[in-house]
Amino acid sequence: MKRFLSRILALVLVVAIGLTGCSSDSTTGLTGNYREDTLGVISSLRSALTLPADSPDKVTVRTEARKSINDFASRYQRDPAILKLSSFTTMRTALNSLAGHYSSYPNRPVPDKLKTRLEQEFQQVEVALKRGI
Repeated sequence: MKRFLSRILALVLVVAIGLTGCSSDSTTGLTGNYREDTLGVISSLRSALTLPADSPDKVTVRTEARKSINDFASRYQRDPAILKLSSFTTMRTALNSLAGHYSSYPNRPVPDKLKTRLEQEFQQVEVALKRGI
């Protein structure tokens, strides 16, 4: 009986892991539409950057921002058609800057100089997306 139960448990675990691994990206919030996903990530990062330093949601918002950066990068960094777009290279530069700050200085607010640069890069990405490049 013990052997039977251990095999059933192993089967249940394999099925659960298989279903989890095969699930869609709906939990990441990314749709697969590059333009929409890019604008959504920019919007969420702007809200994270404008959050006051003394906000009680600061840790949660930073965690969500890092997750959206990672999800976006992992979704689009291997697509050769998107890699050629100037909007993607500018977006990747902005995401790397912000992720680097979050990694190096997890408890410090984002400096104004970095916020200004990120906003300029976000605007460049939006213009490039409107032009389709």
